[in-house]
Amino acid sequence: MKEQVIDAAGKAWKCLGEKGEVDVTSIPRLIKEKDPVVFQALGWLAREDKINYSTKQNKTFVSLVESELQAFKNLFPGLPQENTELKKTRRSAKKFR
Repeated sequence: MKEQVIDAAGKAWKCLGEKGEVDVTSIPRLIKEKDPVVFQALGWLAREDKINYSTKQNKTFVSLVESELQAFKNLFPGLPQENTELKKTRRSAKKFR
């Protein structure tokens, strides 16, 4: 079981590096792991100060802390990273056009 949690923590870390801020409930589907294993992995990442939690409209979101995001970018320089805040800003700007 511990190996599954370690593996899921790595997958979750990479997922957050690629996608930015993600709804906690969608992570198991995104990394193809069972909920209990993913939530244990997120707890481990939180205990290691690698992720931030936030709440928006009664939903819980998680993202990498800035130092971990930089580490991700250094490890995977060729991967595109989604910036959810930038996407939201663009959508909001389109509403006012």
